[in-house]
Amino acid sequence: EGIDYQSMLAFCALWGFGGSVISLLMSKSVAKMSVGAQVIRTPAGKTEAWLVETVRELAEKADVAMPEVAIYKGSPNAFATGAFKNDALVAVSTGLLQSMTPPQVRAVLAHEMSHIKNGDMVTMTLLQGVLNTFVFFLARVLTIFLNNQRDEDGRRRGGVGSYFMVRIFEMGFGILASIVACAFSRHREYRADAGAAELTDAADMISALKALGQGEIKPLPSEMRVFGVVDLPSFAELFATHPSLDDRIKALGRTKGGMKKAARKTGGLFASIDDDSMPWH
Repeated sequence: EGIDYQSMLAFCALWGFGGSVISLLMSKSVAKMSVGAQVIRTPAGKTEAWLVETVRELAEKADVAMPEVAIYKGSPNAFATGAFKNDALVAVSTGLLQSMTPPQVRAVLAHEMSHIKNGDMVTMTLLQGVLNTFVFFLARVLTIFLNNQRDEDGRRRGGVGSYFMVRIFEMGFGILASIVACAFSRHREYRADAGAAELTDAADMISALKALGQGEIKPLPSEMRVFGVVDLPSFAELFATHPSLDDRIKALGRTKGGMKKAARKTGGLFASIDDDSMPWH
């Protein structure tokens, strides 16, 4: 009784969006620190020069500003992040560069550029903010409703148990919110694959996905997993941030040019270079 639900909703929105927006604004810095990514300021060698020029070419095709380009040590993967389309970061791992051919790397870079073009980082943040808001709000509304129920003596229930009820409801609604967020995340991966096929070639993207399937997949840090080009399969598809590689390959096969057989090649950009001699080591 006497609860101002509009004010409570505004309070929940402040908390729901606040954390998500702050995370987005800090995403580039957090990404660099979490994986130890080294931004290429001045290319050291032909490979880094090729990497920067390829990103520049794809950025022009996607009609976005040139993002920062970084390399980090790790298993085959890549990610894009940043609060704004024209102030983003694209990072690739040494494992990806070592295991893939230039056309495959270019396709992965196009996939990440498609994420930037589509504004996926901002969209995911807004979606997470909305979901957080309703998780907080519904948990409190349901707790208030149950506590306003009266016992046999006509007294309202409530008290210390309210705190624990809110937390339990937050966990339950949080699980449902995760299912929604993961479903959207899988959808945007399909879109990014299709975008990569438009920027480069569907056959090259298929080839890159097959190469990822042949290697050992190690997850990115928790705050970056949703932004990687590939992630570990979840125990349940509902909670997977990425579709399976087979499903992504099948989807690309239905795109224009996707039926073209992807050439199977071996060796990556640095296949003949010892890890200790790499410029970022």
